[in-house]
Amino acid sequence: MEQFHYYPWLFPTMATIFGLIIGSFLNVVIHRLPKIMEREWRQECAESFPEYNIEAPKGTYNLSVPRSTCPKCHTPIRIIDNIPVVSWLLLRGKCRQCDNPISARYPLIELLSGGLSFVVSYQLGFSYFTLALLIFTFVLIAATFIDLDTMLLPDSLTLPLTWAGIALALFQISPISLQDSVIGAMAGYLSLWSVYWLFKLATGKEGMGYGDFKLLAALGAWLGWQQLPMLILFSSLVGLVFGLIQLRLKRQGIDKAFPFGPYLAIAGWISMMWGSQIWGFYLTHFLGL
Repeated sequence: MEQFHYYPWLFPTMATIFGLIIGSFLNVVIHRLPKIMEREWRQECAESFPEYNIEAPKGTYNLSVPRSTCPKCHTPIRIIDNIPVVSWLLLRGKCRQCDNPISARYPLIELLSGGLSFVVSYQLGFSYFTLALLIFTFVLIAATFIDLDTMLLPDSLTLPLTWAGIALALFQISPISLQDSVIGAMAGYLSLWSVYWLFKLATGKEGMGYGDFKLLAALGAWLGWQQLPMLILFSSLVGLVFGLIQLRLKRQGIDKAFPFGPYLAIAGWISMMWGSQIWGFYLTHFLGL
């Protein structure tokens, strides 16, 4: 758009505001999507195995119904109390009615969404692919925190992300060719799938979940197969660092399960933004190429 050409600050500003607003919605997705999945599983079990008298969930529950309420006094949250970051600060992190503390994670996710939106828009400028990368960023944020909370990576996030990466390549919106995108999705899935089965055959234990395979397939569709080795290496290093920190802080055993999805998401987003520069720096300074 011409306005973004004449006013370079306009697009990053609009993207940041949009990111803050979407961040508020992401809080709803992160909280409700696992519960929606659980209700669907209970409904399927109740219908498939009536002999076990499984109670099917009642009422409508989705991303918009019922309205968000305070978990303690159940007062519906007003629109004026739902302004990203600002409302939490004005309310001093407490419910307006009962002074129940509101987790600081809500404004932090809003700030994260807005901040990453600014980085994407400022770094790349306005284009259809930049708009797609904003959606890419939002999905990774939601997937990261859902996996941290529940160790689940919903298909409703990972599968559309995979098809979106392939579609962008198909319509030549993405800088990645269709062939590289498809091979990236296939190689991404099969690489972790192979590691999973080798580990299970060797130890008899499951080292990771199928959601991790699907997330790496999605990242492969967006990044192309060429960046998969660096992505796997980088996510493993990030996972190792955070895993050691968590072990240190919580004094958990080494056999304690950790979600791998957040590390894939972090590595995938960084690779999307600066992967070429990082790879070039590595080849130049470490391999002398």
